[in-house]
Amino acid sequence: MIPGMPGDSQVYLNGEFTRADQAKISVLDRGFIFGDGIYEVVPVYNGKPFRMTEHLDRLDRSLKALSIAQPMARAEWVELIGELARRSATATCIVYLQVTRGVYKRDHAFPKEAIRPTVFGMATVFNPPSAAQREQGVSLISIPDERWLHCEIKSVSLLGNVLARQQAVEAGADEVAQFRDGFLTEGSSSNIWVVSGGKLLAPPKNNLILEGIRYGLMGELAAEAGIAFEARRLSREEVAAADELLVTSATKEVLPATSYDGKPVGNGKPGPVYARLRAGYDARIAAL
Repeated sequence: MIPGMPGDSQVYLNGEFTRADQAKISVLDRGFIFGDGIYEVVPVYNGKPFRMTEHLDRLDRSLKALSIAQPMARAEWVELIGELARRSATATCIVYLQVTRGVYKRDHAFPKEAIRPTVFGMATVFNPPSAAQREQGVSLISIPDERWLHCEIKSVSLLGNVLARQQAVEAGADEVAQFRDGFLTEGSSSNIWVVSGGKLLAPPKNNLILEGIRYGLMGELAAEAGIAFEARRLSREEVAAADELLVTSATKEVLPATSYDGKPVGNGKPGPVYARLRAGYDARIAAL
């Protein structure tokens, strides 16, 4: 049995579906040895993937950035996501995809000969944010960003993110807001947004943040709602003085952060910009 997962959970590994507790990879897989691989997380609502094209576009970018051969055609990825969703215990689920460089002798350098990438996929239960989370908001703490300098790659090398998330857990917070050289980057597994004077603000897209799929979506929703949007560097002082703070990710969707470093954000309640963006997000899901 795998702790936290049903024993009969179905996963995909290198062309075959099998039980999660029976799936096996080599101990010399470069994903296991070096974290040499990438991943994607696709939310599925009532059997329908959300923003699947954008997720697969990012998967392509991550593979290219690491010079890992694309193991599947786009149509095959679409079919795999659909099949994993169909095999899921619930119609609303998260499809996780992972590609590593493959199995080879332990050597830091890329293998000189072509090797087969390892492809793994699974569907897990997805419980979208509760009414209480949407109405009460989540809490953030600020920490230094101590990760590497290629955060734009959705790499399985996530130890920096794991340590950041653990800081939130140990502080009794829901998420962190990370800062590099005094400027906001992102959360441990989410993008962080600032609302000031009715304008939606975000750190610029560069190597210091992972461009979450909701990054582009939030821009679209802001435009539809008539909310001004600007991407630029955001200082610690601006974040601390924000009228509203928002958190976005595949699993968090879009949530208000109502507490920051132990103090209320604005009046301590979800704000009007969040409400308009949340309504737009819900409408996109309903339109699937």
